[in-house]
Amino acid sequence: MFSSCLNLFDGFIHDKPGVGKSCLLLRFSDGSFTTSFITTIGIDFKIRTIELYGKRIKLQIWDTAGQERFRTITTDIRNWIRNIEQHASDHVNKILVGNKADMDESKRAVPTSNGQALADEYGIKFFETSAKTNLNVEEVFFSIARDIKQRLAETDSKVEPQTIKINQPDQGAGTSQAAQKSACCGS
Repeated sequence: MFSSCLNLFDGFIHDKPGVGKSCLLLRFSDGSFTTSFITTIGIDFKIRTIELYGKRIKLQIWDTAGQERFRTITTDIRNWIRNIEQHASDHVNKILVGNKADMDESKRAVPTSNGQALADEYGIKFFETSAKTNLNVEEVFFSIARDIKQRLAETDSKVEPQTIKINQPDQGAGTSQAAQKSACCGS
């Protein structure tokens, strides 16, 4: 989906506040990390062009503000997936990302096993990342880009060309009706 590049990806990063969504996006798009915490107000987005299968792909990633109204991370993810299923196209690509993998597992909000179990429940890929150490950051975005590109390629190959016949009378149509249909603009 973009210019001399393919605009492949209008991705959303969404979950609870303070989990590192903006840091993850900053690490991927700019290759930098900051410990300064600035709350995302509304929506922010970044663009990065990558090379994938010999083609330039422009990724557009939207970073949404964390939603305080969700009670737990698991509930948040279940609500988000329900929203995706209700409002997105049927074949939208999804992944689940647990950030701050550099932290001791006992200090994390969600243990690895819970994240993997939830991803398995929904049949989606699970990645653990660290924006701080750059662990799996590239892999997450490249993985979703590959999945989207593959889905789009499969969709394109399934679309059969349609032939439109102009000035062809309908079968069984009377002669005068056929003559009318073959004349341009009824003249």
